[in-house]
Amino acid sequence: MPRMKEKYKSETLPTLMKTFEYSNVMQAPRMSKVVVSMGVGASIQDAKLLDAAINDMTVITGQKPAITKATKSISNFKLRTGMRIGAKVTLRGAIMYEFLDRLFNIVLPRVRDFGGVPSDSFDGRGNFAMGLKEQLVFPEIDYDKIDRVRGMNIVIATTAKTDEEGRVLLKALGLPFREA
Repeated sequence: MPRMKEKYKSETLPTLMKTFEYSNVMQAPRMSKVVVSMGVGASIQDAKLLDAAINDMTVITGQKPAITKATKSISNFKLRTGMRIGAKVTLRGAIMYEFLDRLFNIVLPRVRDFGGVPSDSFDGRGNFAMGLKEQLVFPEIDYDKIDRVRGMNIVIATTAKTDEEGRVLLKALGLPFREA
């Protein structure tokens, strides 16, 4: 069992039950999925850039990403419907907990001038979104093999009903929020 899932069951769940006074364990919020996405707009000119981004995401997440395609044509960007413009991975179960454990404890402390993640990045339903400016903060990425620095978006979806429930859940799991 992943270390973070063990922490959720032994420490976080009792804290949530006490804080929000749930009568049943199934009422407590939990993680449902993590979506890691990377947009590669420059892949319109050079398709190899998207392949490099897919390799990076595969190394980071341990899962092969799905390629995202443009849904609309935008002439100013020389973009046509169906062009490959990014990649995304949806993580669930044990892989999700392992990824979040590495993200909270290894990756985020390596970010330059890191003072915590903003606590206002919730969507109103307990889901949290954040962005990273470079993939180099992941220890799995070999610095010498990188052709270009790419950012990525990470969305943590929870079963929480409100932002406050989601904030307490993620804080108890170890997400370092910025002090207000």
